[in-house]
Amino acid sequence: MSEDAVTPEAVRHVAALARVDLEDDEVDQFTEQFADILAAFETLDSVPDVDTDADLTNVMRADEVRGSLETDTALRNAPDSEDEYFKGPNVS
Repeated sequence: MSEDAVTPEAVRHVAALARVDLEDDEVDQFTEQFADILAAFETLDSVPDVDTDADLTNVMRADEVRGSLETDTALRNAPDSEDEYFKGPNVS
C-alpha cells in the first residue's frame, strides 16, 4: 500500500463520523500515523502461511462433580442476605 492510501480527507471523514474536531496539524499528524499503521499491517502479508496444525495437548483436568455448599453455609459470611439470596447494594 502506498503512503497516499490515507488522505487528509479520509482522516477528516473518520473524525467527523466520530464527532471529533481536529485542527489541520492534527489531521496531518493522524494521516501520517494511519499510513504507518497500515504499513505495519502490510508486514503481516509477508508472513508465510502455516500448512500444518500444531500438535496440541489438553492440559486441563477432567471435570469432576462435587457437592456444593448448603445455603446457610454459603450465606454465613455474607454481609447481607434476603430470602436465601445474597443481597447487594442497589445499582441505578
